[in-house]
Amino acid sequence: MKTNRYIVIMAGGVGSRFWPASRESRPKQFLDILGVDQSLIQMTFDRAKQLAPVENILIATNEKYKALVQEHLPEILEDRILLEPSRNNTAPCIAYATLKIKAWNPEGVFAVLPSDHVILKEREFVSKMNEAFDFAEREEALLTLGLQPSRPDTGYGYIEIDGTKHEGVNKVKQFKEKPDLETAQSYVDSGNYLWNAGIFIWSTDTVINAFNKNAPQIIETLSNDLSKLNTIEEQVYINQQYPKTESISVDYALMERSDNVYTIPAEIGWSDLGTWNSLHAYLEKDEKGNVLQGHFLSVEETDNCLIKLPHSKRAVVKGLKDMILVVEDDVILLYPKADEQEIKSVRNKIKDSSIL
Repeated sequence: MKTNRYIVIMAGGVGSRFWPASRESRPKQFLDILGVDQSLIQMTFDRAKQLAPVENILIATNEKYKALVQEHLPEILEDRILLEPSRNNTAPCIAYATLKIKAWNPEGVFAVLPSDHVILKEREFVSKMNEAFDFAEREEALLTLGLQPSRPDTGYGYIEIDGTKHEGVNKVKQFKEKPDLETAQSYVDSGNYLWNAGIFIWSTDTVINAFNKNAPQIIETLSNDLSKLNTIEEQVYINQQYPKTESISVDYALMERSDNVYTIPAEIGWSDLGTWNSLHAYLEKDEKGNVLQGHFLSVEETDNCLIKLPHSKRAVVKGLKDMILVVEDDVILLYPKADEQEIKSVRNKIKDSSIL
């Protein structure tokens, strides 16, 4: 295992499309959403340990989740937890991690992993990631894993490849935002598109050059006094500078503006579990297509539903079809599966902060 390789796990999101299970106080990355006695962030950390030493794994999260990170990942070193004082999307977070790693190791190469994804084929994942690390160490490339689409999904961004390769790695023509169903079908039919999973691999020098060229405000703001990084003054410095950065995703800030973007297609049994429907698609179902989590006294005439109960509840269910039913101690969500993309906006309209 090479000591110049690092992992940055992004764990600052709220997971609002998984409300009411995912809350501001305990987002979905800290939940055992699969019922396997491991939270999603614990599963991600275990995969990361196959790619880099524990001391080279960083967790980027909101400052309010520091205690949760330490609870779920007792192995993590405290100075490897990057605390964002404001939610400025992914580009400033990655810039902060880049500068911190660069200060440790000028030859550092790192991967960015979301904390809330599921990967079934871990051996293939590790193989593809090592291939990506090798490429990023040799080339000035912004590299991403591209997932082979299994369906015309409208919930993912897509990566268009242009057919040319460099050392066996595909050149990216352009990134596409989440499409409508007809467009998504055309992407799948063409064979030239991959899902964008938000898994990136690059050297610190490559990322800094990309920021200087495409999003200089972010890197300049965080580079105001680099001597503060990796010292006891770091958090005060970040609390001052970080909120001043532009709020923008790394896709918009770098990937869509750069001409040195590459992708490695990967079949790794991936799911981002971004929504209740994606959880329904992932988990084992009964003969009626239902995913049932909890204690059910009776389930009749119910088809293609996801029903999740807390341990303290028992349920009798009849006559539901194509529905999401999530029961928490203080909130019940009953929503059509076809309209699940509305859940985030519904949650954002709620004024009672005690249930958010």
